[in-house]
Amino acid sequence: MYIIAGLGNPTSQYEGTRHNVGFDVIDALADKYNISVDGRKSRAFIGKGIIEGQKVILVKPQTYMNLSGESIRGLVDYYKIDEEQELLVIYDDVSLDVGQLRIRKKGSAGGHNGIKSIIANLGTQVFPRIKVGVGEKPKKYDLADYVLGHFSKADREIMEEGYQKAVKAIEMILKGELEAAMNEYNRKVKPKEA
Repeated sequence: MYIIAGLGNPTSQYEGTRHNVGFDVIDALADKYNISVDGRKSRAFIGKGIIEGQKVILVKPQTYMNLSGESIRGLVDYYKIDEEQELLVIYDDVSLDVGQLRIRKKGSAGGHNGIKSIIANLGTQVFPRIKVGVGEKPKKYDLADYVLGHFSKADREIMEEGYQKAVKAIEMILKGELEAAMNEYNRKVKPKEA
């Protein structure tokens, strides 16, 4: 069984913000596989289903980003999963271009408070993750203001493509093709010629 957790902030004021792309990927996955993410456990919305022959629990922690690890720790313990193999975390990354993916088997938090919280609560940096690029913050912007801001119309369209790529990457990972997913999606995508 896999726990696939998308990070974000609860309440409607954060919907569609850069910091909530983890939730948006979970929504795209839930739509494709007709999984209702409306159950509640360990301070998260959860939905159970089957993707690529694997039992999955889709998770949207409701603890606010900086406490994401508390919710995820509770779910990892309750479902007795091996976080190094069966936990997949999806979140925003300001060091990647809009819609760009980066898949990793492990790593530091890289300044991301949601990941810091997960590492602190699990006591390990070893868990697969998919970072979804939201673009670099402009020079004069405060980081918190930037990640809690909304995408432009053009960026939103690119993000929709990014969410679909993330769904495909998740499908590959669930088939045991993590390395192949990294090879496929960690490449820098060249901008389309006009």
